[in-house]
Amino acid sequence: MNTRTDPPLDALRRDLLQSVVDVARAIFGAAAGSVFLLDEDADELVFQAVSGQGEEFLVGRRFPAGRGIAGWVAASGEPMVVDDLATSASFDRELAESTAYVPNALMAAPLISDGRVLGVLEVLDPSPQARSGLQELDLLAMFARQAAAALRMAALADGAYASRADAARPAAALGTGRRADALRLLGDLERLLREPS
Repeated sequence: MNTRTDPPLDALRRDLLQSVVDVARAIFGAAAGSVFLLDEDADELVFQAVSGQGEEFLVGRRFPAGRGIAGWVAASGEPMVVDDLATSASFDRELAESTAYVPNALMAAPLISDGRVLGVLEVLDPSPQARSGLQELDLLAMFARQAAAALRMAALADGAYASRADAARPAAALGTGRRADALRLLGDLERLLREPS
């Protein structure tokens, strides 16, 4: 794994991604979770939010986009669940060991917005009932899509005020409505997913 770390994302995106991984971890009863964003120029996945084991040192670390299950999910755009990682050919044990947490099972889903994979959401060692069928994997994939949409809205809001030529208005105020929309979308999703079916 590359030991280079990146500067943190802006506060809104960082908060969105941390909320996504915290909620996903809680929903699926997972021991840990992470969100990777795809750096297409470097062809790498970058840890952007971590919940549970490793959260204090993994954010900003990178690894080649073609490695491991996260790499497969990013390349294929398809979610994946693996109940026994010891028998999975896609699992990169060396990569997992470099993070100081080697899971036994995981679920992963791509963050897709406008037909483009932005990254991957993983939950590590989810509860056995959370990974028991396609319905749960569909739920994770739906959650990842909604999180990607919120992330995309936040990025668009940043671009809208960063590129605006109207210097008369303060930059901090220009994206406020869209920022609030992105946070509201994620909050609504969190409430929806926590409600019993």
